[in-house]
Amino acid sequence: MTIFVFAHGAGAPSTSPWMKRYARALEKRGLRVVTFDFPKTRSSMEPLEDAFRAVIEKTHAKFPDERIAIGGKSMGGRVASLIAAKYKLPVERLVFFGYPLHPPGKPDKRRDVHLPDVKQPMLFVQGARDPFGNEKEMRALGKKLGAQLLVIDGGNHSLEVPKRGAEKQSDVDARVWDAAAAFLQSK
Repeated sequence: MTIFVFAHGAGAPSTSPWMKRYARALEKRGLRVVTFDFPKTRSSMEPLEDAFRAVIEKTHAKFPDERIAIGGKSMGGRVASLIAAKYKLPVERLVFFGYPLHPPGKPDKRRDVHLPDVKQPMLFVQGARDPFGNEKEMRALGKKLGAQLLVIDGGNHSLEVPKRGAEKQSDVDARVWDAAAAFLQSK
């Protein structure tokens, strides 16, 4: 079985409706999902990195024979990528739901300098109209990194599509969850 250590974003805890919905959906697709809450600090990324690493170490100690993958929503995914780039971890894959490539309206303040140092396969799931990284930016990044990319047409930072769009949210969600689960469980 693959364990997915799944981190929340800056705006909501691991118990938020979005996180709970995603965790349940991934579990239904055969993954063991571990969620946690970051410490309440924004002074630096280091305490967030330390917290994530501690959860990975504890999970690996509890399930030493199971595959571990990491990732998260927005900031949680960014922290996952930072620790994967810096440390030798028992992690096989990474998935990012709405990667925060840059702050909204500040495309010159990119948060990707460390990503080439991540050696594990990566999947970016990004809304085409995400202000933290649009489709064009993410396609270029994915190509540069050799990473997989799933773009959600009309999707925002939380992968939500317009109610009057071409696709229903439930169909988009199922497609995202199926793709993420298949990627995380592949060898």
